[in-house]
Amino acid sequence: MLALLLGLLLPARAELQFDVFPGYGMGASDGVVAEGAWAPVTFEIYNDGPSFDGVVELVSSQGGQTTVVPVELPTGTRKRLLVPFYATSRYLILDARLRDARGKVRAAHSQLQPRLVTDRQSPLIGSLSKTLSGGAVLPEVPRGVNQLQPAVARLSMELFPDNPIVLDGLAALYLHSSKAVELKANQVTALMVWLHSGGHLIVAAEQPGDIQATAWLRQVLPCEIQSVALRRDHAAFQAWLTSDSRRAAPGQVPSGAAARRRPGTGAPAVEPQQAGLNPFTLLAPDTAFETADMPVTSANLRDGSVLVGTAASPLAIQCARGRGTLTVLLFSPELEPFKSWQSRSWFWAKLCDVPIEWLAGWNASRLSGNSVDGVFGALIDSKQIRKLPIGWLFVLLLAYLAVIGPIDQYVLKKLNRQMLTWITFPLYVAFFSVLIYYIGYRLRAGETEWNEFHVVDVLPHGERADLRGHTYGSVYSPVNAQYPVASEAPCAALRGERDLYGTEMSKATVEQHGNSFKGRLNAPIWTSQLFLSDWWKQAPTPITLQVLAATNNQYVVKVENLSGKRIPQARLVLDGRIHDLGELPRTKTVSLSRSGGQALNVFVNNLSGAFQSAISERRSQFGGRRSGVLNDPFVAAAAASFVSQILQPRSTPQFQPQFYGSVVASREFDLGPNAARGDAVLLAWLPGESLLPPLNKFNPKRTHTDTMLRVVVPSPRSKVQSPTSDAQSQ
Repeated sequence: MLALLLGLLLPARAELQFDVFPGYGMGASDGVVAEGAWAPVTFEIYNDGPSFDGVVELVSSQGGQTTVVPVELPTGTRKRLLVPFYATSRYLILDARLRDARGKVRAAHSQLQPRLVTDRQSPLIGSLSKTLSGGAVLPEVPRGVNQLQPAVARLSMELFPDNPIVLDGLAALYLHSSKAVELKANQVTALMVWLHSGGHLIVAAEQPGDIQATAWLRQVLPCEIQSVALRRDHAAFQAWLTSDSRRAAPGQVPSGAAARRRPGTGAPAVEPQQAGLNPFTLLAPDTAFETADMPVTSANLRDGSVLVGTAASPLAIQCARGRGTLTVLLFSPELEPFKSWQSRSWFWAKLCDVPIEWLAGWNASRLSGNSVDGVFGALIDSKQIRKLPIGWLFVLLLAYLAVIGPIDQYVLKKLNRQMLTWITFPLYVAFFSVLIYYIGYRLRAGETEWNEFHVVDVLPHGERADLRGHTYGSVYSPVNAQYPVASEAPCAALRGERDLYGTEMSKATVEQHGNSFKGRLNAPIWTSQLFLSDWWKQAPTPITLQVLAATNNQYVVKVENLSGKRIPQARLVLDGRIHDLGELPRTKTVSLSRSGGQALNVFVNNLSGAFQSAISERRSQFGGRRSGVLNDPFVAAAAASFVSQILQPRSTPQFQPQFYGSVVASREFDLGPNAARGDAVLLAWLPGESLLPPLNKFNPKRTHTDTMLRVVVPSPRSKVQSPTSDAQSQ
């Protein structure tokens, strides 16, 4: 009897726990995701029942790819999986399933949504704070009809990603020095790649001991941390905060709800008649904060510049690290008196570059536009496909109507066989069906083709470099088929092409293995399907750039081609102008006039119309390709690297400002912010070459590969300085 009871009870106690946490956060329903960027989806699985091999499936309701992750689940084991997922739009809904080896669904969650999806214009700020209440915080401002939505995501050490691709969704990250000690080696590598790829890392150096105990952090900081002492006079915070020079454009009026001071938030009182003023300039001083004793860490500056305070008494230091920015807070924002400062949230808003439209309560709409994916699709889509001009379509339609109507009636009447229409009509339909198929075959049929275009950011540190790549791949299929692909990079992810409405136009099944993947691409007959792989790996430095000297009239620039490959074309963006460097031999030193070359915004905007035409032509099923052809792939890719230069605000007397963009790109792809801060940007063209093995694991009849390298270094006029060579710890 006892054995029978045990046999009945044991299966009842067996449990399968399957939890899913989409986005950045502490778990549960705390996740936040950035639109148009990669985000983590974390799975926690606990199997208290019989062992089995399973597969985790993740699918978006917007379509696109299906991500699967094989997992072994022995009895009594708990496993945590991190899967990269691309948020194509602000309306993200996911379905997750756990299947066993027979395909049976053992657990599932449907209609999963993150707590918030931030828009493209608003930063998503991560916070690895020492205390829950002491991290980054933003002002409480009423939204009204404002569609902009920045956010702060509290992070935990357990869920912090070790994949640099997954960190792309964060615009800024606050890191307390005590948490830096706890980061694992893979997490540090991911963090440093993210920083050098354009992230903004904010470090609070509260205790010198934390810095001394963390070798990687000590090496990357722009200063040498000394001791901590109490300081009473810190009015420099207010001076820095109110020095923000951004202003409202004409016609931009704060909403009435934002014109009231909110108790305890430090929100400025903005009246409608003060339209055009910056809310930062209206912040009232906090005397109690400015006269209170505050622990401040002293530091000796090695590079960079003082952001808050003076050279003798710095409170915050900022420097460039690759494409990114590193800010060191020489105080703890989690301790008093800073924690009680009434303008604390506004300090974080300015430091993290929160849109002023949101802070002031303006009724600004989110950015809309075609994805830059369409530009690269136009460059590498198969040229075997031709499209029927719309005029010929009308000719066929008129011919069909004429044949089945008056011509058929006339012929049968002449023959006095009107009843034959029951036979002739199906024959006409069959004839025109065969004719249309034949025309389609002649226009679109071809051979299997695979083309790749690599855009690679080179982030040098000594003789080696981090290569942060974006690989566009286009497959043309003469039949309905699936094509195998796989990445050989240690960290990689795959997604489909994003369209204007935030859905993935191409479909694939992606099997995630660790931080890389293999998969199968779905290709309908006679179509080109575009996919994008984001990846990272370390390799010998292929190319270097140095700005040796600068005078009032010219720059002296040195470029070294260490790739061993021919670079027939190169361009340099410097001081708001783009210069043609021509072919790059092993070493090249050139002098560039400050007034030479072409204005960068003119260069980019001259191609904006061609970009729009190319993207529209790809979506159209009819018409010639003349308006959709980008003749020079290097020039097109160079301009696409600065698409933010196309975006311009526009307002009307009847409506609040609306922001329109003909082409939009993700934060990690766009080099516009680097050009704006004065960095030198080198673009080097390697036709027919690649720094990574191809994605395709099938043998196409036709194939082609091109690569564009991008190198960003500070120039003498950069607003944020860094040393000529960073020591990046991996």
